[in-house]
Amino acid sequence: MSWFKRVLGKEKKETLDKGLEKTNRSFLDKMSRAVVGKTKVDDEVLDELEEILITSDVGVETTIKIINRIEERVARDKYVNSSELDKILREEIMGLLSENESSNFEGLSIPTLPNGDPYVIMVVGVNGVGKTTTIGKLAYQLKSKGKKVVLGAGDTFRAAAVDQLQIWSDNTGVPIIKQAMGSDPASVAYDTVQSAKAQGADVVLLDTAGRLHNKINLMNELSKIKRVMQKVIPDAPHDVMLVLDGSTGQNAFEQAKQFTQATEVTSLAITKLDGTAKGGVVIGISDQFQIPVKYIGVGEGMDDLQVFNKAEFVDSFFKKN
Repeated sequence: MSWFKRVLGKEKKETLDKGLEKTNRSFLDKMSRAVVGKTKVDDEVLDELEEILITSDVGVETTIKIINRIEERVARDKYVNSSELDKILREEIMGLLSENESSNFEGLSIPTLPNGDPYVIMVVGVNGVGKTTTIGKLAYQLKSKGKKVVLGAGDTFRAAAVDQLQIWSDNTGVPIIKQAMGSDPASVAYDTVQSAKAQGADVVLLDTAGRLHNKINLMNELSKIKRVMQKVIPDAPHDVMLVLDGSTGQNAFEQAKQFTQATEVTSLAITKLDGTAKGGVVIGISDQFQIPVKYIGVGEGMDDLQVFNKAEFVDSFFKKN
């Protein structure tokens, strides 16, 4: 690895550490109180650990799974020192993330399609989760990697949604396809993929409306967008990315549930982790929905949307200063 890549890797990890600082501090403080005066991991310690994981927004189902695994290890090893609990917990969380498709993504890579078509990412999520910001940061990073990117302003119902995406287009120098507010989102999607294909673009980032008031309407709308895009690119979209606000904790679980029922979500981006102590939501959501976490947001900077690396995430989660 070159010196330049090592420096960039170190800076990225430091940003991740800082972004998860509130989660890390809250979690370790609770852990230290749970084991104070204890020499071994017993039922009382496990009960406290269960409460800690749930209050860290790991989620009940995933917490029970982790506790069961630790109980099995304690029973097998007969005696487990309470000072080893951090290490055991870290290993079991890593194991969960390894099993549920949250593989480490190797940098910001976009597959090259054999027929030369642009790779279409349809971005979904409710209003306010950081969907437009995620699209803008991703566009910036992909362009920095030499990719030709086209934005599609498919959220035609929310006031200022198109304007916000236009600002990102202006700031990043990435072209945008848009229509008037209230236009048919499927029509915008069609124009976007058609234009991107004609331009020889590498990637399409398509924004969509963030409404959950009627799941049937949402399902119909997203299905129509897919059908219309497939008239131009038969296998589009290649990725349906759900953006979730990590700071909302259990509400993010509910949003994931609603969207996975409404459409086939293939990846997750979890934002706003730097402003919350609820970082455990990444572990719970990726485990319960068996959908890979591809990106996490750990700051305001353009490069603070990071490709998810499970080993680095777990290390920052448990990092002791």
